[in-house]
Amino acid sequence: MSELLKITGLRVSAEDKEILHGVDLTINEGETHVIMGPNGAGKSTLGAAIMGSPEYAITGGSIVFDDNDITEETPDKRAKHGIFLSFQNPIEIPGITLSSFLRSAYEQITGERIKLFEFKKKLGAAMDILQLDKSYADRELNVGFSGGEKKKAEILQLLVLRPKLAILDETDSGLDVDAVKTVSAGIKAYKEQTGGSLLIITHNTKILEALIVDKTHIIADGKLAAEGGAELIDEVAEHGFENYTG
Repeated sequence: MSELLKITGLRVSAEDKEILHGVDLTINEGETHVIMGPNGAGKSTLGAAIMGSPEYAITGGSIVFDDNDITEETPDKRAKHGIFLSFQNPIEIPGITLSSFLRSAYEQITGERIKLFEFKKKLGAAMDILQLDKSYADRELNVGFSGGEKKKAEILQLLVLRPKLAILDETDSGLDVDAVKTVSAGIKAYKEQTGGSLLIITHNTKILEALIVDKTHIIADGKLAAEGGAELIDEVAEHGFENYTG
């Protein structure tokens, strides 16, 4: 497997406070990695930094994606390279329908025009996987959506845009058991259809049950405190993070 993402010595700050203190992380093509850790450890900061969020300043280290140094690149350029980030709290965008937003994003990322009929076919197939009513395609993006519907809309974007790397930040947060199963089915479908890589930031091991996890990383106090395979998830489920925090 060839290397897709290589993070070296990454230091990230927000409002002059350093949050990540020299993180190293490598993800190969097709791999599924899991990030776990206590609240405030820097997990979401890592995902946001990979995506290029302007809320965070990279003060050291580098991010190389698909042989491109993207450390200084803007989020839109990173998206065109094939990086996708789902949000813990997806924002509402009045005046833009879910369908038009996704079609525009698809064309911007691929650089290709897509016929409306063909796009609706792609969108409908993805909505079926997520058991999302077709009427949502014509609703304003996330406006009036429940928490679970917003998370499904995020996974819908993942299925339509088919990135090389999907970073899922607490996608399962606040979902009931049935919604977690549906979202998990969408993530599994992404893997099966694209062979893409996943970086899943989560507290809930239920969302991982349908996936083969290649590597697990524990972040504590802004540093990588431990790395291992899927067995590390079971250890955390049983003992929590007490062995990794200072």
